[in-house]
Formats: sequence, structure tokens, C-alpha cells
Amino acid sequence: MSGPLQGIKIIELAGIGPGPYACMLLADMGADILRLERGDADAKASESWDLLTRSRPSVAVDLKNEAGRSLIFELCEQADALIEGFRPGVTERLGIGPNDVWKRNAQLVYARMTGYGQEGPLSLRAGHDINYIAVSGALWPVGREGERPVPPLNLVGDFGGGSMFLALGVLAAILHARLTGEGQIVDAAMVDGSASLLTMTHSFINAGLWHEERGANLLDTGAHFYEVYETSDHGYMAVGAIEPKFYSALIEGLGLEGESLPAQMDREQWPELKQRFASIFATKTRDEWTKVFEDEDACVTPVLSPREAVTHPYNSARQVFTTDGAVQPNPAPRFSKTPSAIGRPAHSPGSGTRDGLSAWGFSDDRVAQLKAAGAFG
Repeated sequence: MSGPLQGIKIIELAGIGPGPYACMLLADMGADILRLERGDADAKASESWDLLTRSRPSVAVDLKNEAGRSLIFELCEQADALIEGFRPGVTERLGIGPNDVWKRNAQLVYARMTGYGQEGPLSLRAGHDINYIAVSGALWPVGREGERPVPPLNLVGDFGGGSMFLALGVLAAILHARLTGEGQIVDAAMVDGSASLLTMTHSFINAGLWHEERGANLLDTGAHFYEVYETSDHGYMAVGAIEPKFYSALIEGLGLEGESLPAQMDREQWPELKQRFASIFATKTRDEWTKVFEDEDACVTPVLSPREAVTHPYNSARQVFTTDGAVQPNPAPRFSKTPSAIGRPAHSPGSGTRDGLSAWGFSDDRVAQLKAAGAFG
């Protein structure tokens, strides 16, 4: 293993979405994570399509089996944290809740990933990213004037408001545990996290600088200088020329220099200027506009598909993606002295049972005992 989190050991009770992504990030940074899930302990290590499960072995476990729970307790004795993403109360009913594992390791951090949090009127309600960001207020502003809100994939709730806050909370709680010897619960909720992501937007609202109408503000396509424009070949260019010097470079690139144009921040003129800009961008292809702005600080870039991004010159030079095996993003962020790495490809569920447990000190005999007792399902 490599990365700045070497020496940190984490148990992951497998789930979907934000929990696995947070664990992927931590594992890429060197944390030693065992992903416990339903699977076949005898499965061959065939690569999985699920990239979120990379960099850590998959260990088969039956949470409803006494030997399976015994395995979890043994692992907790040496772990820094346990991460789970079930509905509130599920692990307690299984007998592996916080109070159960703290009897074996009082310093363990017990991290819980949910949509609505561990308590409150919606805590037991089912939901997905779209529901959580609807409740937090993060979905409402995303969209164009006069249109419905547009779900921003599952980037804001699952991964931005969920995974990132979960990973941050786990590391903060581990630091606290190492200083005090006390574990604690990390209650990471996607509603909380996505609401936190709106902090700057609330600043604008409080200052009277943001209108609740979609497509009428600085950063929501209301402004002509912060917009996506279609090109003649049905490609798109992203424009983010907010500051005056970037706006001047944009005006020059569009061939409008010297014209008597309304002031950049004259909101009443934004719709008219947007139509003007749209008609100009429609006269050239995406590649032609890319050439126009490639050496200019105008904050104008081509809109790339995920597959196109893999081979973009910037991304290639910086090795943002790897094409060694499955095409996927490389670990982020970057560290000068303790670089992160993809520790192992994503593998089929259960296929890492023996080598994963061996790395945590389990002998072949102990693994055989666990298998005979049904711990692996």
C-alpha cells in the first residue's frame, strides 16, 4: 500500500453509492480497508465493473450468522473505524451496533452514511440522491429559466454531500480517537452535506444578490458570461468569464471588441446578450472555438463527454485518467511525498476473503473455522 493513510485500518460494511466511494477514496490514499459483503469466499478474482470497489479486498460475510458477527468483532479489535450505510437501527438489531463493538474496542470510530440522518421525521424513510437534495434545497436552483429543476446526476447528494463529508468525518474522528482514546459516531447525512454545499448560495441570498427564480443569477445560466453555448457542429462551449479581464478576453474572442455593448453586470440586458452570444457561437464548430480561445485567459473551454475527457491533452499530460485495464479516474488529490495509488482492481464479491483476512493476521486455520461455521455465507 502507498499513500498518506498507511497504517489506518477500516472495516466497510458494503452498501451502494456514497459509502463505497468514500471507502475508495480512503483506500486509494493508503488506508487498509476490508469490504465485507455478501459474496463467494471461493470466487475467482475476476475484475468487476464496479470501480467504486477498487483498492481493497472483498471479504464474504453473513451478517446474520453468529460466526459472521464474531468475525466482525475480531476485526473491530484492530480497526480504527467501521463504516456502514444501512437505515438507522439495522446494525443494532444485528448485534453489531456502536455499543456492541465498543465493548471490544472503545477507540473505534463508528461512521454511518444515510440520506436523512440518524434521527428526525424522515430518518427511516427510503430515498435517493434526488430526494435528499430536494429536501436540502440543493435541487431547486439547478435548471434553466422557466423550466423544472434538473437533477445534477447523483454528484451533489451521493458523492459531494455524502461521500466527501463521510470521509472527512471519519478522518477527523480518527484523529480525535488517537488523541483521547475515545471512539464516537460519525453521523453523515446527505441532506446535511448537500445543505452545507449551499453555504455560498445562502450568503448571496442573505445579501440580496440571489433570486430564487432559476436561470436568473450569476452562476445558474442567468448571466450571458456564465453559460453553455451550442456550436455549429452541435458541440458545446462552456463560458465562465466572470471577472472583467476575462470578460474582455471573451468579447475580443467573439469579435465584439469595439462595439458599444451594455455593461457586463446590467442584469436587464443579460437575456439580449445571451441571444447575441448564442448566435455567434453557432457560426463555428467546437474545435474552431477551442482554437480561438486556447491561448486566451477568457475562461472558455470545450464541453467534453466523459470518454472524450480521457484523451484530452490536459488530462493526458497530467494523467488524470488511467487506461491500464478499465478506464477510470486516477486517485485525487495528489501528495508530493506519499502518493496515492489504485491498490488493486475492483474484484468480484468475496474473492478477496482469504488474502484480505490474512493481511489482518487471520491464520489459514482460523479462516477454515470461520468458513465451516458459515461466517462467509
